Amino acid sequence: MEFSSLKVYWITGASSGIGEALALQLAKSGNALVLSGRNVEALIQIKTQVDKSCHCEILSFDMLEMKDFPAISKRAIGFFGHIDVLVNNAGVSQRSLAMETSFEIEKKLMDINYFSQVALTKALLPYFIERKQGHIVVVSSIAGKFGFGLRSTYAAAKHALHGYFEALRLELKDVPVYVTLICPGRVKTNVSFNAINEKGERHNQLDEGQRKGISAEACARGIDKAIQKKKPEVLLGKLELIPVYLRRYCPPLFYALIKRIKPN
Repeated sequence: MEFSSLKVYWITGASSGIGEALALQLAKSGNALVLSGRNVEALIQIKTQVDKSCHCEILSFDMLEMKDFPAISKRAIGFFGHIDVLVNNAGVSQRSLAMETSFEIEKKLMDINYFSQVALTKALLPYFIERKQGHIVVVSSIAGKFGFGLRSTYAAAKHALHGYFEALRLELKDVPVYVTLICPGRVKTNVSFNAINEKGERHNQLDEGQRKGISAEACARGIDKAIQKKKPEVLLGKLELIPVYLRRYCPPLFYALIKRIKPN
């Protein structure tokens, strides 16, 4: 079958939450999808839902096995003959005090949330440059804009993503390969359930703030719109986005306010 006319999206962390919702959103336009994650059963269920409206393939792998990324990228390209958009969405949140979190856990958080995103991008980047087109989408967080309690290393990883991919965007301006940073606030997903504590164990609780967040579907629609418009960056959420603007335009008020917000 000829797939050259299809736009192909490769989504990591596609088995649940924002990744799953984005797969379902993109499928509505008849795009081709490569879905990655560790939960193969969940990926199969998503593929079953989208098979009637788009072409979909599953490519399961562990984001910590970064040495395998060049070979994995070749497999992703091989499904449809090309990749147009890489969505770096895989990640894990944190719920632990900095002073109680071991270095081993901090390293794991950085590996998953920062180094694996960079490694996968670099594995695919030569292909984008040779093809003279491509789009790198990075799902960051408003935690990449300011630090927040119980998320020290998670916030550090998200800050690092912004520094790296903003610099990469400038380096690629003449190719052109586009870079879009997505900064969700609270999104009603299982992210707090899957967050890890100081012992590396699952938090296994739905945070109150998460419960009141925007839906994963609303977030996915915002991401889709940002991709189509090739926006450099987009913030998605509700009132929790206000501190981002306060920090930029009124730092004293931001620092006074952020101390009063109880982390959860």
